[in-house]
Amino acid sequence: MLKYNKVTKTLEQDEFSYSLQDPETPNLYRDIYSYGAVPSIPFNHRIVPMNPPDEIWITDTTFRDGQQSMPPFTVKQIVDVFDMLHKLSGPKGMIRQTEFFLYTDKDRKAVEKCMERGYKFPEITGWIRAVKEDFKLVKAMGLKETGILTSVSDYHIFLKLKKKRSQAMKGYLEVVSAALDQGIIPRCHFEDITRADFYGFVVPFVQELMKLSREAKIPIKIRACDTLGYGVTFPGVALPRSVKGIAHGLSKIAGVPSEWLEWHGHNDFYKGVINASTAWLYGISAANGALLGIGERTGNSPIESLLIEYQQLKGTTNGMDTTVITDIANYFEKEIGYKIPGNTPFVGSKFNVTKAGIHADGINKDEEIYNIFDTRKILKREVDVEITDKSGLAGISFWINSRLHLEGSAKVGKDHPAVKEIKLWIDSEYQHGRTTSIAESEMWLQIEQHIPELVNNGRKKI
Repeated sequence: MLKYNKVTKTLEQDEFSYSLQDPETPNLYRDIYSYGAVPSIPFNHRIVPMNPPDEIWITDTTFRDGQQSMPPFTVKQIVDVFDMLHKLSGPKGMIRQTEFFLYTDKDRKAVEKCMERGYKFPEITGWIRAVKEDFKLVKAMGLKETGILTSVSDYHIFLKLKKKRSQAMKGYLEVVSAALDQGIIPRCHFEDITRADFYGFVVPFVQELMKLSREAKIPIKIRACDTLGYGVTFPGVALPRSVKGIAHGLSKIAGVPSEWLEWHGHNDFYKGVINASTAWLYGISAANGALLGIGERTGNSPIESLLIEYQQLKGTTNGMDTTVITDIANYFEKEIGYKIPGNTPFVGSKFNVTKAGIHADGINKDEEIYNIFDTRKILKREVDVEITDKSGLAGISFWINSRLHLEGSAKVGKDHPAVKEIKLWIDSEYQHGRTTSIAESEMWLQIEQHIPELVNNGRKKI
């Protein structure tokens, strides 16, 4: 059937029909995934149109997928982090939902405590296996939506479930129907979609789900799970690895409303964030991630990076409070004991700290030269230098001025005699075999020795 598209100003086909392909043996795409070698990236040079939804947002899996990668959180830690997620999200719900396990007493206690907060955002949802009995847990907790594991690749259907595609689909549809009978919104997690037969299983399965949705008059959401991080975004990449093809196929070919679609990617090939933002641009409204990128193996798309990516795409914060990102990072390190690599963007202790003298010289003149944005305003993080043998005179002067809060004519320049004396001491340290950075306490001793008047005037930072 043809329908006029007011956006593209063209007639377009708006109904597609694909039948389930039910082979006796699995299609493991051995030409792409040989297992004995790094996966190949196939191209068919077919270009799909960019089609951003009217609205995009973020969903959270810190308490589900994220928690699978580290020692379990306590109930108090979950509630504390949930509070910060709410503040970070802002009143418009940039972080729309968060999901929880429901299987243990502790899981359910955490859900109860978080629900007592009464927040609209993020909405609390569940996660269950494709087992009808698990819906008792969802219903008992009073949740309106739950994720359901519905694996879609032959790796999972044939090798894990030991079923044929038709058997797997039949079982999935029965569980989804059970959710609809309970008035619960099912969110089908299409596990391993980047190794699935897209037109032979994924699309026929989605179209059956959409039929159930129309009959029940209840949304059925689809989470496209790039379980092993195989998704790629290059123009003309072929399925099953094409993020653009998956997003376009689900929204345009399979006919799922963008607001019912969600991308869940992993970072095995360093593509977590770019795959999520590409999914946004090609028809998927929700990008799923976890705080600090925690999660299975290499982790999920970091929530904090998705929030920054949103601002780059939309040019607005939409009410989010990005300063909470720093509070969250501090909490994870001090209260949960999670060590964040220092060079991690936005949250690492050294992400906006330079050791290079030439960079410090630029920052002394104007911090915009070497700082990505106003990190003080956006993240409550001062731009800084760390002193090594590479810091030079400029690095030392910046360190002094920033610690003593010296401004304008009061600043200590790199030509100051004391700065030169301190540099001679630093050079001597490294000439004698030192390999570590100069500690804060050591720098203060040097300042007290060479510029005592500044310390005596009460300028020293407490």
